[in-house]
Amino acid sequence: MKNPGLAAVLSFLICGLGQIYNGQIGKGIALFVAAGISGLLCTVVIGFILLPAVWLYGIYDAYKTAEKINKGAGGSVAR
Repeated sequence: MKNPGLAAVLSFLICGLGQIYNGQIGKGIALFVAAGISGLLCTVVIGFILLPAVWLYGIYDAYKTAEKINKGAGGSVAR
């Protein structure tokens, strides 16, 4: 069971880390790289718009994916 709040906080701290926590390694690495490129683009102004957009998407996606994982695993808890 994944904790959506923890996934969102991890993505808040480091963009893409919440996706890695949810098991989406490729998406997490892609978001991390996209955030890095956006940070570099801050020198030409576009990064000031792109970086927050990538960062907020990472937080939202990590939260929603963890919720979706929990809904799919709801009935399969071993006792």
